[in-house]
Amino acid sequence: MELAQVRLLVADFPACYRFYAEVLGLKPQSGATGGPYEKFSPATGSAGIALQDRSMMAQILGEVGDSATGHRSLVVLRVDDLDAYCAGVVSRGGVIAHGPAPLTDRMRVAHLKDPEGNLVELQEWLLLRN
Repeated sequence: MELAQVRLLVADFPACYRFYAEVLGLKPQSGATGGPYEKFSPATGSAGIALQDRSMMAQILGEVGDSATGHRSLVVLRVDDLDAYCAGVVSRGGVIAHGPAPLTDRMRVAHLKDPEGNLVELQEWLLLRN
């Protein structure tokens, strides 16, 4: 397992994008200033911070009401075999809230919550970037 990123779930994506890119000086991966997702990297090191539109995650989890509120962070863990890992999680008492399911053509994901309600995303990368 590998820690892929800590993702912040935000309501005002453009304002947060400007903060991380312009105020903190982190390098955006794609330049998606309007979202719904962007990863930022520091000048050195491999870890990064990602922003994701909060309403996107609420929709994935089926938690959308009148407005997307609540979750503010998401710990992302990359695993080699999502189905096997999820089966292990369930056998150890965990409850999968969503998935395993495709998120993009490059990855499958599953989501669960820790005892405090914090979101954890398990990712299996299907295609790596060249």
